[in-house]
Amino acid sequence: MSPENVSPPELPVVWRPQKGRIVAYGFAVAIMLGALLLAIFLPPPFTLADKVAMVVLGGVIAGVLHLLGRCRVEADERGITVVNALRVHRYEWPEVLGVTLGQSEPWAKIDFTDGATIGAMGLQGSEKDRTVRQVQELAALIRRRGEAEETR
Repeated sequence: MSPENVSPPELPVVWRPQKGRIVAYGFAVAIMLGALLLAIFLPPPFTLADKVAMVVLGGVIAGVLHLLGRCRVEADERGITVVNALRVHRYEWPEVLGVTLGQSEPWAKIDFTDGATIGAMGLQGSEKDRTVRQVQELAALIRRRGEAEETR
């Protein structure tokens, strides 16, 4: 199916990686369980402060993994929200020009009317066919609602 034949999905829609979330949250749970077990079973001379530090360190690592696992792209009637690991970007439809996914790119890139290009970590190239379909759906929405529609 060619990209032009893909119909836009019903709004609101959320695209997020599947494997990346499983890995990030799976490791976060494993690290927290490991930190808790270590804190419980660490023998003397480890003190309570050492055990608390172990759990806090596990929590910090799990927090970083959460930042990676939360990545997504959301589309609604007003525009799109790109949630990356450290930043959240919100754009209205007229500001969105297009979306591309290069052959060896780690994630899709979205172009905007102000000249900015933002990597959308929620559309990960590692998931190949699934991400290609998601990028095509987003491109169809951009053609229907974005600035690109006016320039054709």
